[in-house]
Amino acid sequence: MRKQRLLLASSAALLSGLMTLPLQADTLRIAIMGEPASLDPHKISGTWENDVVGDLFEGLVTEAADGERIPGVAESWEISDDGTEYTFELRDDARWSDGEVVTAEDFVYAFQRILNPATAADYAYLLYPVKNAETVYEGDADPETLGIEAVDDHTLKITLERSTPYFLDQLSHYTAYPVPKHVVEEHGDDWSRADHMVSNGPFKLERWRSQTRIEVSRNDQFHDADEVALDEVVYFPIEERTTALNRFRADEIDVARDFPTQQYDWLQENLPDATTTAPFLGIYYYTLNTRDGHPTADPRVREALSLAVRREVITNQILGTGEEPAYSFVPPGVNRYDAPQSSMADMSQEERMARAKELLAEAGYGPDDPLELNLRYNTSEDHRKVAIAIGAMWEPLGVEVELNNSEVAVHYEDMRQGDFDVGRAGWIGDYNDAQNFLSLLETGVANNYGAYSNEKFDALMDQASETQDLDERADIMAEAEKLALDETATLPIYYYVSRNLVNPDLQGWENNIEDIHRSRWVSFDD
Repeated sequence: MRKQRLLLASSAALLSGLMTLPLQADTLRIAIMGEPASLDPHKISGTWENDVVGDLFEGLVTEAADGERIPGVAESWEISDDGTEYTFELRDDARWSDGEVVTAEDFVYAFQRILNPATAADYAYLLYPVKNAETVYEGDADPETLGIEAVDDHTLKITLERSTPYFLDQLSHYTAYPVPKHVVEEHGDDWSRADHMVSNGPFKLERWRSQTRIEVSRNDQFHDADEVALDEVVYFPIEERTTALNRFRADEIDVARDFPTQQYDWLQENLPDATTTAPFLGIYYYTLNTRDGHPTADPRVREALSLAVRREVITNQILGTGEEPAYSFVPPGVNRYDAPQSSMADMSQEERMARAKELLAEAGYGPDDPLELNLRYNTSEDHRKVAIAIGAMWEPLGVEVELNNSEVAVHYEDMRQGDFDVGRAGWIGDYNDAQNFLSLLETGVANNYGAYSNEKFDALMDQASETQDLDERADIMAEAEKLALDETATLPIYYYVSRNLVNPDLQGWENNIEDIHRSRWVSFDD
């Protein structure tokens, strides 16, 4: 009876959402792939949250329709000859949605807030290039010591620890968005609720009905408001890709930010103008828990599990939408970087399985003591299919797998707490640099779910961060990645392609390697 009541309640909520769907042609309706944990830029970590927050806020640098970086709140900047000092001139017409001026102090306040350990921001480490950022985040220095200064209301100076080639790209990420000091100080953590939030992007928050819909309207205070065609955007959190597809077919949404791979052939035949796939800067992988007490803490077990995964079967037979098998952690297409390949890429499947059985036997597992694993994944039909397939691939090794799934926010929180043996994860590049991927394997990083730690790896990444020659820097990072691959720090499975369903009447939607699509650039045919 309890299950039936829950289903009825869910159906009622869905019906309520449909009955209030706006009908205007200047309203964009987007299915995002999960319920946001927050709309506070310092409290999020998912691409589905970025879809909303990136429409509400604008950083010093922002993204064009094709993903290229362009001026945002900063209309210009100068960089010192040694690459460590950035001076930004802010737009005179930058405004918060309540009409208050966006000042350099708002950026100083935001940087100090996200790097304050009390904020507990998972993504704070992206700002470690800023002088003293890491020591502030670790609680060893006051936030006021950060290398960021409001020279005056419209001039901002940022000092880095060292020259960082990708820093401007980082500034378009939501970790570097300003937050309204006057609102946050008044309302505290409640500032991002719909009845309090003000934002500086092309849209402002109107309503948020949990698990149902988020509504934003055009922000008339935005400096480029006259060029924003849409009056409203409505985001529907839908984790089930099949549900998103059905609602797209029923003309209840205009964009689905993913679709079920098993429907790809049907979509190409029946909705070819709406179905888009493109190369994507992302990796789908399993994280392996290296904490004491977990069988995957043994590198022999990790290697055996990786050897048994038939990646080509997953990409060609289970998914079939253009994904490529992954034998490195950093995907192809990253600027100035050639990723090393795992040695197993050149082995036959028979050789891989034979070696995997040897490794498990060396680790003490066999018919009388089978390896038992807890495999977690977040709710999705594709994730479920991949998990079932990989479990079947491990069966010949005598591995017994217990599958557990949960909604996305719970899933990642469980993994951060170490409550898993093997866990599904994915990483989409926040900026086009190998460091953005390899930093996930550095000791102590919040998104290093498996708690992998290797002093030599960390030392190489530190060395790369201090190397000014870009070719030499890439070689050092490749050495670090090879070390991590040799230790099976993670289990790479495939490189993503972006998958979207897009209303053919929508103009201004451009595929790009980061799959970033800000609503300010799109409009409907008249």
